Amino acid sequence: MKRLHTFILKSYIGPFVLTFFIALFLLLMQFLWKYIDDLIGKGLDIGVIVELLLYATITLVPMALPLAILLSSIMTFGNLGENNELMALKSSGISLIRIMFPLINFIILVCIGAFFFSNIVMPYSSLKMGALLYDVRHQKPEVSIKEGMFSDAIEGYSIKVSKKNKNTSMLYGLMIYDHSENNGNRIVTVADSATLTVTSDNRYMVLTMYNGTGYTEVVEKRKRKDQKKYPHRQENFKEQRVLIDMSGLGFERTDEKLFRNHYQMLNLNQLQYAVDSLVISLGKRESIFKNQLVNSNYIKRVSVVAKDSLWFLSKDVPLESLPIDSLYNSLVDNAKQSVFDQALNNARSTKSFVASSSTEFVNKTKWIKRHEIEWHRKLTLSFACLILFFIGAPLGAIIRKGGLGMPVVISVLFFIVYYVISMSGEKSAKIGAWPAWLGMWLSAMILFPLGIFLTYKAANDSVILNIDTYLKSFKKLFILAKNIKSFLGEAFRRKSK
Repeated sequence: MKRLHTFILKSYIGPFVLTFFIALFLLLMQFLWKYIDDLIGKGLDIGVIVELLLYATITLVPMALPLAILLSSIMTFGNLGENNELMALKSSGISLIRIMFPLINFIILVCIGAFFFSNIVMPYSSLKMGALLYDVRHQKPEVSIKEGMFSDAIEGYSIKVSKKNKNTSMLYGLMIYDHSENNGNRIVTVADSATLTVTSDNRYMVLTMYNGTGYTEVVEKRKRKDQKKYPHRQENFKEQRVLIDMSGLGFERTDEKLFRNHYQMLNLNQLQYAVDSLVISLGKRESIFKNQLVNSNYIKRVSVVAKDSLWFLSKDVPLESLPIDSLYNSLVDNAKQSVFDQALNNARSTKSFVASSSTEFVNKTKWIKRHEIEWHRKLTLSFACLILFFIGAPLGAIIRKGGLGMPVVISVLFFIVYYVISMSGEKSAKIGAWPAWLGMWLSAMILFPLGIFLTYKAANDSVILNIDTYLKSFKKLFILAKNIKSFLGEAFRRKSK
């Protein structure tokens, strides 16, 4: 049996490693396609890009691993069935479950490793990738000035050139709006030509302009607005240099502590602690809201001054204890209108308070849901690997087709079903339609019975997915239809005679 177990493991590990890296590569290409606009034209070092791709690759493992297990299981048992090795083993009295036993142990170890990977490695890589991707997205592009259009690549300046000479790096027909003082388009410079160079320490950019004119509108701060005359100053120059600080153009790292409390950067214990803290905070906020709504908005407590001897000055008299109709009827028309206006203002302010508080509660509840979903995600990854193995291995034994043809098609179809069910359940949990545990475990609840059913069918040599069986059935139906047609034709000819 040891030789058999070794043979089965060797037959499985090769396709598993191959399909895992293929799936990981395809998912990484999808990531690059999604964020290609954030990476191109930013002047990033190759080391930064490689680091970002490394962290992205780690975060894509939870999607690549279940797909690799499903595809490699179908390929392995499909090859065994196609080469009649599976039939030979069964003829020797070895059941399918016994053949799968070493792979079941291997998949259990993979599931345990996937759990620790999801709980320890994933939060760290998500933190690193989130911080780095934030820095890349907010990285200012290299100074690239295009012809015939204004460029805001240099902070505080808007530059337009009519023509560029790529060989000499000269700029012609230059127009610059200086916005460094945030006072609008007060300072404008026009020059026939200019050069743009960078100092040796890469700290400053030197813009040297030739044969130009500078226009400045002088602001008179001490005069009133209606007395200002907005004097204009014009300066002609043959050569003028502008020193631009480049400290904001370099790539800078953001402090990772800003992202540390995000739910994707937490492990199981931290997520549970965060959920408990958020639930307690939400309960306290709801209690404050109810007390404020009842004491300040719903029931008003007022001080009453009587017009006759029946009423006296009282403090904090509950509104419900007063004879509202009698008091209202004793008022003059102007006072009645004032009461209506005051009541309307109170109702509007209460409505606004309830609406803003409701939005706050909805957002807090959604944030709690996100933490609960992430908590269950740590567990569903491991269980998904086990389920997809018990789907893939029986499927391979039933269809008896190896290679990358039929197994790829079937595995992709089943993975799409698994992914659609998972995303639907997760979306329902995010919007609060379902509990977090139901949304995240929905795919497992649906596919686990399917895996048991397929394993039972494969263990009993079912032909449920054997194409030749269905082809034979269609051939029999075709022959039967042909015989019926010939019989009816013969009967019609006899009747006509």
